[in-house]
Amino acid sequence: MNKMKLNKNFLVHSTGKDTVVVPTGKAAFSGVVRGNETLGEILALLKKDTTKEKIVAALMDKYDVPREVIEEDVTTTINR
Repeated sequence: MNKMKLNKNFLVHSTGKDTVVVPTGKAAFSGVVRGNETLGEILALLKKDTTKEKIVAALMDKYDVPREVIEEDVTTTINR
């Protein structure tokens, strides 16, 4: 079980259904990432040490979506 945490060089701002991620400091890319409410929830969970399994479980509790879909979304997000 690998623990992970959001890189401190990213600023996350969520406004209702939209989430914006802006690199700051020594972030590896420039630009802005825009996403939906689910992205915001994943990033909020990553503000503390967590695991992919814990993130998937938290989203499973909230959404009526097949586990495979949530796992794919979480994997895509953390691999960015």
